[in-house]
Amino acid sequence: GFKVSLQGNFFGRNHTYITFPEYNPRKHIKLDPPFNIESNVTASQCHIRWSVPWHLEEILQYELQYKEYSMSWEVALNKTLPSSLPQIEIEATKLHSGITYIARVRCKVSENEDSYHSQWSEWSQTTVFQRADVPKLSQKILITRTMQFLIIPLSFGTLLYLFWNFNLSPRWQKASLALTFPRQLLSFSHSMICTTGTLR
Repeated sequence: GFKVSLQGNFFGRNHTYITFPEYNPRKHIKLDPPFNIESNVTASQCHIRWSVPWHLEEILQYELQYKEYSMSWEVALNKTLPSSLPQIEIEATKLHSGITYIARVRCKVSENEDSYHSQWSEWSQTTVFQRADVPKLSQKILITRTMQFLIIPLSFGTLLYLFWNFNLSPRWQKASLALTFPRQLLSFSHSMICTTGTLR
């Protein structure tokens, strides 16, 4: 460590004041902010990434701040990232459709790092993004799909009806003949009796 002192002439006398009796530069670091921040939006999420010096990536932690573009940063949402990866994904369900958002990020040495300690850096440059809406089906496509859903059950019902009739028709014909034959036999017998009676 180092001893930091302040020396000067006060009221005509030289004085030395000990400001930091034990100063360790590793414990008093302020990093430059992340750079090259950019966003990529899909229908399911917004992916935000940025860059830091490669030799610091493993010991840093980040805080992301994002808000609606027209709002103040005082009402922005803050997210402290659990990992040292210079990226984050925001679910699309947390973003409102048709609203433009703006985000920025800052960094510091991770709390889990014993050899160094730092305060938060300044905020990075910003990136602007907007939720990507799922394209709506056109009316023509909607009608076509509706017809497809209707045709399938109707076709199945028609085939079932034809199958049912073809299988049952011979049986119904046999049953009809079985019922008609006794009636014809009775009618013939009745005619024979009447004829015999007349001849006598």
